[in-house]
Amino acid sequence: MFSTLLDPAIIASFLSLAALEIVLGIDNVVFLSLVVSRLPAEQRKRARQIGLGLALGMRIIMLFGIAWIVQLTTPILSIAGYDLSWRDIILMAGGLFLLAKGTHEIHRGIEGGHEEPGVSSAASASFTAIILQIVMIDLVFSIDSIITAIGMTDVVAVMIAAVMVAIAVMYFASEAVSRFIEAHPTTKMLALSFLLLIGVALVADGLHFHIPRGYIYFAMAFSAFVEIFNVASQRRRRKAAQAKH
Repeated sequence: MFSTLLDPAIIASFLSLAALEIVLGIDNVVFLSLVVSRLPAEQRKRARQIGLGLALGMRIIMLFGIAWIVQLTTPILSIAGYDLSWRDIILMAGGLFLLAKGTHEIHRGIEGGHEEPGVSSAASASFTAIILQIVMIDLVFSIDSIITAIGMTDVVAVMIAAVMVAIAVMYFASEAVSRFIEAHPTTKMLALSFLLLIGVALVADGLHFHIPRGYIYFAMAFSAFVEIFNVASQRRRRKAAQAKH
């Protein structure tokens, strides 16, 4: 058993799959960081722990039901010439949810919410509702993630180990991203635009029009890079203004 785990092929497949799972988790990190930011500060860490803990459990259960997961790619109906499987339907539903969620949050950010006087936006967010949103959208991302894992290795232990590493990275990354968004509110609008982009990509995937993720991640990385310069520039101007006074 131990010698099998030290097999170079097994190690290579684990490292490759873990790296791919981490990259595929970028979408999840953006969503998790945004929805958790709606909660009071003292509840955010717990929400991340519960949400990602449930996500890990859900993915491991899926891995042990590989035969069922593979069947999700089998067409079940045809609409306007498109053969749709359960995977396609789940991806489209998740994409539409992200489009609706992103649009709603952008509207709230620009037009303002309708909370009662004295009640903050974070305090008005339901802890249970946030957890359900995290689990629901992770289910969508998990389907693609697990199907990718099945295509790269047939060793369930390797898949589980790679998923655990990816979830751990997502946890710490979401915490860092959440802190950055909280410290720089203007970046929230950028993150919401990423959600819309991801939503469009999921709907397109469901309709068998695959948008290479490399293009999406490049656009996200470039925009984030530009925003970092904007934040640094604002910080310098703020310090210069304070120095004059």
